[in-house]
Amino acid sequence: MTDLTRLSAADLAAKLAAREVSSVEATQAHLDRIAAVDADIHAFLHVNAGALDAAAEIDRRRAAGEQLGELAGVPLAIKDVLVTTDMPSTSGSRILEGYMSPYDATVVARSRAAGLVPLGKTNMDEFAMGSSTEHSAYGATHNPWDLDRIPGGSGGGSAAAVAAFEAPLALGSDTGGSIRQPAHVTGTVGVKPTYGAVSRYGAIALASSLDQVGPVTRTVLDAGLLHDVIGGHDPHDSTSLEEAWPSFAAAAREGARGDVLKGLKVGVIRELPDAGFQQGVAESFRAALAAMEAQGAEIVEISAPHFEYGVAAYYLILPAEASSNLAKFDSVRFGMRVDVPGGTVEDVMAATRDAGFGDEVKRRVILGTYALSAGYYDAYYGSAQKVRTLIQRDFDEAFAQVDVIATPSAPTTAFRLGEKIDDPMQMYLNDVTTIPANLAGVPGISVPSGLAAEDGLPVGIQFLAPLRQDARLYRVGAAVEALLVDGWGGPLLDRAPLLNGEAR
Repeated sequence: MTDLTRLSAADLAAKLAAREVSSVEATQAHLDRIAAVDADIHAFLHVNAGALDAAAEIDRRRAAGEQLGELAGVPLAIKDVLVTTDMPSTSGSRILEGYMSPYDATVVARSRAAGLVPLGKTNMDEFAMGSSTEHSAYGATHNPWDLDRIPGGSGGGSAAAVAAFEAPLALGSDTGGSIRQPAHVTGTVGVKPTYGAVSRYGAIALASSLDQVGPVTRTVLDAGLLHDVIGGHDPHDSTSLEEAWPSFAAAAREGARGDVLKGLKVGVIRELPDAGFQQGVAESFRAALAAMEAQGAEIVEISAPHFEYGVAAYYLILPAEASSNLAKFDSVRFGMRVDVPGGTVEDVMAATRDAGFGDEVKRRVILGTYALSAGYYDAYYGSAQKVRTLIQRDFDEAFAQVDVIATPSAPTTAFRLGEKIDDPMQMYLNDVTTIPANLAGVPGISVPSGLAAEDGLPVGIQFLAPLRQDARLYRVGAAVEALLVDGWGGPLLDRAPLLNGEAR
């Protein structure tokens, strides 16, 4: 039998629909893969004990002749920031250790309704604060390409699970690049939808004006298929957009077979110089642009003068919102509690938050509380919001000239575990190309663009599109994916040394 874990979600779904393989067989193959390699990779925090039962139910319904969704029976990994009723939801934090939610996040509920089989919950930086998954309270995740390197963050667990063939699909969340940057360093595909296009209900909040849920996959088509399942209006989410969306899978299929690159205007940001990027990242980016240009795309230099202030603005807005959102973890309503004999409620709260939160969470909560304090609100948080508006205007002006904007998905390939954990500024700068999309709410996709010459590690190219033009990203992303894969002679993950045997 074909190794079921190596199939794309679309190919596996076709075999399931044709009844060439059962969902139980597909799910068991992925559970076996997790058992074989995850001790080294640590992509999962919790493996779903009911996965095979859920798969058996899909097989029963298919045998009974029910009309099922296209992805019915396909296994799915879920970032632990999304609450689930049948598995703990910890957001990578000790303060929520063992917490069982009374409801499913909307995207989880929609996935179940579409027949996807939850495999488990994936590791992440605590409360999604980080770019390396080293800030998880439950230990770091390792990059399947090189176990001594980071898998990106905060959603490194989802990206590593997909890259290591432990799951064909995963759900992630992206506040400043937490889907796209892990995709860049693991050779996978990651999509941040337009803000409001996918429900945040049941996603444990970090920064409510920035957070967005999206797909993590191995192909652009797979991302489109999953996006079709989880997207759309949700009355439970006050920021959810009330509009009909086209099929993103159809857009991806159109891009893969159509001539969408001919005449496409691709913006390259003048203020994003090569000097800030690892040589192999810059070379891969230029090579991808050249390949697109050879297919008829027009490369246009554009100006986005306020992008350089994006990181600074983001690291005022995010901590401020995080400070507010995390106030609910007070030892009273839910989560862990550290008893202080004879102490007041304030003493218990302080002891609980001290024991339950990690260093990075404490750092950002303190920074955010300071930025929101009397006398500093206008100087810091208010000024950051003004910069955010200027960045949104930069996007508006750019998209008046071009169809999409292209950047490297991150400045470097995967760095070594421990290399930047004690240097927050260097860690924060890793999101320099992804943050502007979250500040403006526009959609973005990271597609593998090759391997860096100096270390043989994967690199991604990011495309950004105007608000609500997510389908355009799928068409362009699929066209570029097909173009580059043809040039490589096969998927990028087939060239990963550790992935063509077993992880050590």
